[in-house]
Amino acid sequence: MSLLYYLGVMGRVIRGFSYLFSRSMRISGAESLCASSNIFVGVESALTIRPYLERMTLSELCTILTAGMATVASSVLALYVVFLQNEFSSIAGHLVSASILSAPAAVVMSKLLLPEKEVPDTLGVEVAPCATPESNWIEAIINGANDGLRLVAGIAALLIAFLGLVALADLFLGYSGGWVNEFTGWGFEWTLKGLAGLVFYPFTLIIGIPLSDAKVVSDIIGERLFATEVQSYMDLAGAIRAGAIHHPRSVVVTTYALCGFAHVASLAIFVGGTAALVPSRTSDLTRVGPRALLAATLACLMTAAVAGIFCSGRSILLGWR
Repeated sequence: MSLLYYLGVMGRVIRGFSYLFSRSMRISGAESLCASSNIFVGVESALTIRPYLERMTLSELCTILTAGMATVASSVLALYVVFLQNEFSSIAGHLVSASILSAPAAVVMSKLLLPEKEVPDTLGVEVAPCATPESNWIEAIINGANDGLRLVAGIAALLIAFLGLVALADLFLGYSGGWVNEFTGWGFEWTLKGLAGLVFYPFTLIIGIPLSDAKVVSDIIGERLFATEVQSYMDLAGAIRAGAIHHPRSVVVTTYALCGFAHVASLAIFVGGTAALVPSRTSDLTRVGPRALLAATLACLMTAAVAGIFCSGRSILLGWR
């Protein structure tokens, strides 16, 4: 990917997506450029619009955060392929498709949750990416490899940290919930995964997951909110191997729903990373951050719903072809 950036290929592709987004959805040039670059890179996409961050509206800031959390960086796509390639041989193509589809979905959901009430400086203006190119193609490959390694290592470190915190919270919930189950006769699983799965259960049905798979899938999607999409993809692979998911279409839809950095750890990364580039907007970024996380989560679910229609040729809920 870094080599393609050095050769100028990715710059042209990103500007093409940016032009399409800004013209079709009437958003500013800066946020359309950032949204399109998120298809291929992660938190560093904010660097492409660094000169414009200072003067961005709240709605624009929400959009760039949402686009970052609703998509995944190309650097980690291979990691997800490793988890699922044995259970889902065509996973790579679906992940690329999901990353592309989630970019416009992120814009739509962001604007629904925080509509634009001001006039952006770059509205109707085509913005060129702000980047510092390497001096030669060897340097591009070296920097790209190092950046990818740091990103994967950072994700692994965050996964360890957040899984530890999730386990600690589950111990507390399990102890407290055990008393509730004892007095009420409930058999509920008192864990963060169980509680999040309960919240996401109706959304799982809305995106077209059959009833027989809805409970398992809602737990996996809900788990991402706290344990990151890496753990969710690992659990999806385990559920497929165990035969807990019965319909192949459910696997495809779940793959699309999980393809995004829409979790609490990512919220800290994107808000903190963007705030480091423009410290004067830190308070604004922290204010729109939770709304951006919600928008990113809904964008991933919407992408999954659209993918499900194309996967089956019809809507399970509406029954039309």
